[in-house]
Amino acid sequence: MFENLSDRLDSVFKKLKGHGRLTEKNIEDGLKEVRIALLEADVHYKVVKKFIGDIKERALGQEVMRSLTPGQQVIKIVNDELSALMGSTHEELDLSGPIPIPLMLVGLQGSGKTTTAGKLAILLRKKGRKPYLVPADVYRPAAIEQLQKLGEQLQVPVFPSESRHDPVKICRDAVTAAHKAGCDTVILDTAGRLHVDEALMDELCRIKDAVHPSDILLVADAMTGQDAVNIAKAFNDMLDIGGVILTKMDGDARGGAALSIKAVIRKPIKFIGVGEKLNQLEPFHPDRMASSILGMGDVLTFIEKAQSVVDEEKAAELEKKLRKSQFTLEDFRDQMIQIRKMGSLTQLLHMIPGFSKNKQLKDLEVDERELVRIEAIINSMTPQERHQYTIINGSRRKRIADGSGTSVQDVNRLLKNYTQVMKMIKKINKGGIRGIGKGVLPF
Repeated sequence: MFENLSDRLDSVFKKLKGHGRLTEKNIEDGLKEVRIALLEADVHYKVVKKFIGDIKERALGQEVMRSLTPGQQVIKIVNDELSALMGSTHEELDLSGPIPIPLMLVGLQGSGKTTTAGKLAILLRKKGRKPYLVPADVYRPAAIEQLQKLGEQLQVPVFPSESRHDPVKICRDAVTAAHKAGCDTVILDTAGRLHVDEALMDELCRIKDAVHPSDILLVADAMTGQDAVNIAKAFNDMLDIGGVILTKMDGDARGGAALSIKAVIRKPIKFIGVGEKLNQLEPFHPDRMASSILGMGDVLTFIEKAQSVVDEEKAAELEKKLRKSQFTLEDFRDQMIQIRKMGSLTQLLHMIPGFSKNKQLKDLEVDERELVRIEAIINSMTPQERHQYTIINGSRRKRIADGSGTSVQDVNRLLKNYTQVMKMIKKINKGGIRGIGKGVLPF
């Protein structure tokens, strides 16, 4: 996401940093290119105009002109203004009010509301809440069945809606049913509708009046760019939404919607969908996103992802093993599993500062199937082989390859990589480096 914009801004800043001292003309030339980059990213033209004006006012001030590193100072200003443009800080869901608390998802058909309802249920459950899913889309074929299957998959209760019922009655009855089921948060998955369809928009207003949701979330497709902003404005005018969830952010190389929505409707983006998997809904942090756009990475999100999958007791046990050079193939496999839980390796690598600026690394696509192969190979070994890799001779390698659906060459490559890791661990132990093993190892 934001790939095109990041590339253009990086080019602009390289030129600015090439000047020992900045002049008004240098800055204006740079901002002209920034303006073009933002417009090409499909950012709303009024937003671009104000954004450039705010940067110019600060950039021509004393904090830049008297700075020893003016180019870097301009980058800092752009980073600050980008963050402010998107809302500065993450805004949580509004979960105030009497239990069960209704949350209402609205948006166009095809924006990903039903899948987002399931993803939201996972996030809420991680926070200790008991979600209750409500299929209120009686118009789209199989919409109710889709959410019921999601509920079964996630082991989250789902209200038994029927397609012939009135959506307003479904939502009202569902809140009562959630209370009886001991659930504290009701997620209302409403039907997709065009913002110009007065009858269906009126239906949303009646649902709002019936259940008084604590938060109304517009689910919008990030890839629609300017249309997403116009849609957000229409829904906000009608419903006074509490925030936006942008889906398909992983497929949007421009990012115009994310950069425009907050400035246009004065409502925050609360979450972004970064993939199709049910665990790929993330809180939207404007400050971190701004750093990522400018190629500074997103270390905080990387750390949070690592912390979410790390078992503290296992980490402490692993540290002891590493100190004694007792890191087995079974430990190797467990670390692989933890890394896969953190999400796409390509996305994780782009969170590392400077990664996206490296031309050789930027286009690197990690083959996720390689981790699956490694896990299959280790699973095909006996417990003894996992703990004593030196006993794995030719015939054992053939058996392991056959059992894992891989080749002997794949098994040999894994064992070679493992032995190299073990050599590195022994060198580190001899060098006395402390703290290794805390968290997920970068294997």
